[in-house]
Amino acid sequence: MAALLLGPILRHVGERDATVWVETDQACEVEVLGQRERTFRVDGHHYALVCIEGLEPGSRLEYEVGLNGRTEWPPPGSRFPASEIRTLERGRPLRVSFGSCRVAVPMEPPYTCSKDQHEQGAEVDALHVYAQELMRAPEARWPSLLLLLGDQVYVDEGSPGTRAFIRSRRDVSEPPGEEVLDFEEYTRLYLESWREPHVRWLLSTIPSAMVIDDHDISDDWNISRSWKEEMDRRPWWRRRVEAGFMSYWIYQHLGNLSPTALKEDETYRAVREARDDATSVLREYARRAYEDREGIRWSYRRDLCDTRVIVMDSRGGRVLREGERSIFDSDEREWIRAQAQGEFDHLLIATSDPFLLAPALHHLEAWSEAVCDGAWGGAAARVVEKLRRAADFDHWAAFGRSFRSLSRLLREVGSSRRAPASIVVLSGDVHHAYLAEVGFPPGSGVRSRVYQAVCSPYRNPLDERERLVIRLLLRRGTAAVTRALARAAGAPAPQIGWRVVQGPYFDNQVATLVLDGRKAAITLEKTTPGREDELTLQTSFRHPLA
Repeated sequence: MAALLLGPILRHVGERDATVWVETDQACEVEVLGQRERTFRVDGHHYALVCIEGLEPGSRLEYEVGLNGRTEWPPPGSRFPASEIRTLERGRPLRVSFGSCRVAVPMEPPYTCSKDQHEQGAEVDALHVYAQELMRAPEARWPSLLLLLGDQVYVDEGSPGTRAFIRSRRDVSEPPGEEVLDFEEYTRLYLESWREPHVRWLLSTIPSAMVIDDHDISDDWNISRSWKEEMDRRPWWRRRVEAGFMSYWIYQHLGNLSPTALKEDETYRAVREARDDATSVLREYARRAYEDREGIRWSYRRDLCDTRVIVMDSRGGRVLREGERSIFDSDEREWIRAQAQGEFDHLLIATSDPFLLAPALHHLEAWSEAVCDGAWGGAAARVVEKLRRAADFDHWAAFGRSFRSLSRLLREVGSSRRAPASIVVLSGDVHHAYLAEVGFPPGSGVRSRVYQAVCSPYRNPLDERERLVIRLLLRRGTAAVTRALARAAGAPAPQIGWRVVQGPYFDNQVATLVLDGRKAAITLEKTTPGREDELTLQTSFRHPLA
């Protein structure tokens, strides 16, 4: 008798269609709202993505999940509300919640302590509390989309259940120790992270979109060419990368695509045709994803009625060749530019790594790229390469070519004939939250209000020493020093200006955009300590955007 191992997870929801993802313990037929799909198998695991089409805009449908004709969701006696699909409808306000960085640890001490109180402390899970909030909130407060902007799983920390499983199956005195090595261990990470009851219900009823970041594969992933060359020499690395890309496609990327896009996806077609064992199909996909990216794009687009969301992969497709460092190659850059054209009220550009950092940190990362490229000679380059890795100088500022490209795109779209009321770059990664307002040179013609909004973490806060460093980097005096440093190394000055208007905030937190016609606002909410029945989200700030 087939059973659900993980899910259901509600992924794409449009005006007339939706997709629901599941993992089961054996091959079976999955049914949702009368639509059936056979599972496919990868390395002994079974998955299905059920496409539901022909829905009505603005409809609200409770759904169950059946396996071989037997109802397996919701579980008997569930204390959670029924899972729902709520299709989009033009004219209704939209809510888009976002954030990143969530370690999977239990909601109990010592994990609910702060890092300063206990080394394993992660405080209270923002998604757990958000689920509780939504369960007692009116439907109008429920988001139309939940963006998970990277580090959905951590190969290198947290997840005590997965670490115990790793110790039970191999010698952890050998590299990579208790870090994840293969596909089976990745499946345990996702199981431990997404099976937590509150989060499981949340993901079953709120549409989600996801993108990869470094800890899904490795800390410092694709920070530089020398880093990649060093990792390629490690005998276990290719096995990790293969497993990471295979699991990313299954657990995250597949559900990012609409039913229309799925019909055109060659890898999905091949997986369905080889459903009895699609392992070799995805291994070949993983090889291409690592070696040449030919035919592979993890960036994607979603239209939420009159709001366009472009989710950019800022990790997997990086170009690291000398003199060509870039967040993405030329084909992907042109694809992103094409998606940003059109007439819509708001443009949301989501990318795991922040486009705009604290100005002092931006100049420091730009300086590091220039020095590592040889501005001050080979000896300095080798020293600063070590600093770049130690300090995680791997954001857009450290890929100057891509930073300038995105700056030009924001100016181009913001000055177009029917410019969006707001353009908001949504990011995570840096384990604190802030809102920065962007300014353009006089005469640029930009009419859109342009912002960088960062929300991180869902659950992985900084300790007090790390918070002090962030506060120091936000001081004007620090920015003046690092600006001079970048100029001395020949790093180009930014073509745009920005100022932090809210933040930094260092809690476990979730941010929400509210889009109503051409109006827009953002709210940041944080978790606070307390008993399970007392947990709530408290507002850190509200700020109008347009």
